[in-house]
Amino acid sequence: MFSVLVLCTGNSARSILGEALFGHLGQGRIAAYSAGSKPKGVPHPGALRLLARKGIDPAQFRSKSWNEYSGPGAPQIDLAITVCGNAAGEACPVFPGAPLRAHWGLPDPADVEGSEAEVDAAFEETWRLLDMRVRAFLALNLNALDRASASAELARIGQMEGAA
Repeated sequence: MFSVLVLCTGNSARSILGEALFGHLGQGRIAAYSAGSKPKGVPHPGALRLLARKGIDPAQFRSKSWNEYSGPGAPQIDLAITVCGNAAGEACPVFPGAPLRAHWGLPDPADVEGSEAEVDAAFEETWRLLDMRVRAFLALNLNALDRASASAELARIGQMEGAA
């Protein structure tokens, strides 16, 4: 099974949504994980509300350190995707050891302040943009691509609408 680790700094919003999408849309073909270089310790309430609205049990998600995915006993990671927004000056973590890496930078919905409805709208938009990328990834035939071609396709996906 192909494994994907979605990384960000806090592992509370975008990376959690990415993990959920890869797990949900991958339908057993993808082992999906998420982590942060400086995890906040809990998923953002907006992320949990969104997952519940999408029919995905939010209880299975937690904010965790990328240390869980490096070192002895860690699952093998085939692809590490960073989702932090370079345009916002965020420092994206670089995960060591993954054969493939991609950057799918998106604005952080956790930065949105306002009413619950405004925060929820930001999470919905992030979900939409990630959903588009995950579906594009799942349409690839990775077995038919060499490493350079796979990296190029992953970079193309990262530049889709909403890239930050």
